[in-house]
Amino acid sequence: MQETGQWDPAQFVGRRTAIGCVALEVTQRCNLDCSACYLSEHSEAVKDLPLEEVFRRIDMIHNTYGSDVDIQVTGGDPTLRKADELVAIVQRISERGMRPALFTNGIRATRALLTRLADAGLIDVAFHVDMTQERRGYASEIELNELRLAYIERARGLPLAIYFNTTVFDGNIDQIPDLVTFFTRQSDVVRLVSFQPVAQTGRGSLDERSSITTNAVIRQIEKGVGTSVTFDTAHVGHARCNRYGMTLIANGRTYDALDNKPLYNALLSRTARIRFDRQRPRHAIATFLKCLAMNPDVAARASWWFLRKLWRMKHDLIAARGRVNKLSFFIHNFMDACELDPERIRACVFMAATRDGPVSMCQFNAHRDASILKPVRLRKDDGEWFWNPLSGEVAKGKPMITPPEIERPRRARAKASRGGADVAP
Repeated sequence: MQETGQWDPAQFVGRRTAIGCVALEVTQRCNLDCSACYLSEHSEAVKDLPLEEVFRRIDMIHNTYGSDVDIQVTGGDPTLRKADELVAIVQRISERGMRPALFTNGIRATRALLTRLADAGLIDVAFHVDMTQERRGYASEIELNELRLAYIERARGLPLAIYFNTTVFDGNIDQIPDLVTFFTRQSDVVRLVSFQPVAQTGRGSLDERSSITTNAVIRQIEKGVGTSVTFDTAHVGHARCNRYGMTLIANGRTYDALDNKPLYNALLSRTARIRFDRQRPRHAIATFLKCLAMNPDVAARASWWFLRKLWRMKHDLIAARGRVNKLSFFIHNFMDACELDPERIRACVFMAATRDGPVSMCQFNAHRDASILKPVRLRKDDGEWFWNPLSGEVAKGKPMITPPEIERPRRARAKASRGGADVAP
């Protein structure tokens, strides 16, 4: 952060955590074929990593960044792995003191599976739902809200923070305000919404993003909530990569929660070493209040801000009987594969766990085949063995890897694989 000019009192990474998050891809397979897909044309030919290699990568993440790390269990779609293996992966992450999150399109994320994963230590579940997935029977983001509601109900009541990921492109940017309004209505359950302008990487087939910029997305979010939202108070990594805003919602009305940057900086400084329980909001609030009690100077400033905010919210608080929800918005601006910025890669806080260690996610996506087609060394009692990612076989001696032939166009493969299981119970 210092070397790239991103270090300041508002910088979250390097102060509260060693890294933003690490993506742990447990499969390259997917049951959708998004028009903005970051996988490669060879991804579907790659077998699932052996469980022992997944465990090794989990341990590698822990050895590199420590225990206070968010791990995205992702793919492809991770729910395509055997349920017992997925549970074991989540449990391994949790046992290492790290925070596992499931990133899924939701098709196979049943209530039963989510319950098992929560019991194993899962903390967050992030559902990716948007028009780039071309799900059968849905012609707009508004119609997809039916599916989003079904996913919300699957996870409701479980000790999980629910997130939603949305790819933004020319075909849906005008629908973002309506989508944001939907999420504010579900803010009793939904904790964070991530918007990601489409990037030219992987096997995606969308045209260039044209007007889809971070500021364009911010404007659409503000239209949806009906007020301005501060996205330059909290810093997470490089300013051209990530923007974060937090709001409070009472009686359906939204209030900016990060409109006092000096106060935020002071709170971040005093709470940098404190871990908040995302699964139990009341415990998190109690932890925060305890920290304030130990820092009376900051507590006085925070109390004054809080009382002024309560005064502005008074009518909505009365109508909502004191109920206030928190909804955060995150914008992640991935880089195009052919336009990687060395400075942003150097300051990357969204890493991918590869065979050879953590790599910037944008860099990994731009050169995915160079990573996923490499043989994986497995250490056994009788020496070194290698797993072949194309055959799934394990043998002594480094196997020769040849990129597979693509037998049919990707879009044809999508039609063959896409079924009607989007609303499985």
